[in-house]
Amino acid sequence: MQDFSGAFFEAFRLVARFDPDLMEVVGLSLRVSLSAVLIAAVVGMPVGALLAVTRFPGRGAVIVLLNSLMGLPPVVVGLTVYLMLSNAGPLGVLQLLYTPTAMVVAQALLVTPIIAALSRQTIQDLHGEYADYLHMLGTGPFGMVATLLFDARHNLLTALLAGFGRAIAEVGAVIIVGGNINHVTRVMTTTIALETSKGNLALAMGLGIVLIAIAVAINAMLSGVRATAARAAYG
Repeated sequence: MQDFSGAFFEAFRLVARFDPDLMEVVGLSLRVSLSAVLIAAVVGMPVGALLAVTRFPGRGAVIVLLNSLMGLPPVVVGLTVYLMLSNAGPLGVLQLLYTPTAMVVAQALLVTPIIAALSRQTIQDLHGEYADYLHMLGTGPFGMVATLLFDARHNLLTALLAGFGRAIAEVGAVIIVGGNINHVTRVMTTTIALETSKGNLALAMGLGIVLIAIAVAINAMLSGVRATAARAAYG
């Protein structure tokens, strides 16, 4: 086990000089998580918006289910994707297990309910204000969805950033479907777990510093989005 103070200094040195191994892990983490959030946004935002503007039997149950899925256990998602992509699974022919693509799929499944649920709440609040006006214009459900999604774009960025924060911090699902293979599927969270168990605290702490910096940046962006939305609403 490395000396703590020495490891802490070495961690900052690795980050400051953009250590190639560290940057490779950070780069893969960002690519996987951003891809997952993009997929989740394409699916989750329209689904959430449709739930907000339409009424149908069982809608309440669907909303409860959607909100419940926000707390999906990551290891269960990882196991499900693993079974689907394994050689004996229905998608085994694609040979995607232990690849970054499998990690994207797992993260997208985790993030989609979060983005969908937050989008539904945002669009539903906005729909309450503009429903009569949109009905008067003869706007159909899909037209309402498109209009409200555009009008709520600043607030919906909050949902995207929340989803990204969830994805970038994920470890359970990605280690099951990715395997934590060096130079192939090793991301920040899985590398931190591995290097800590090996006693290589410098790299683990360096990646921890990057993760904290990302978390701070996400919160700063959320504050900026809220401020922009407030100015747009009252300006």
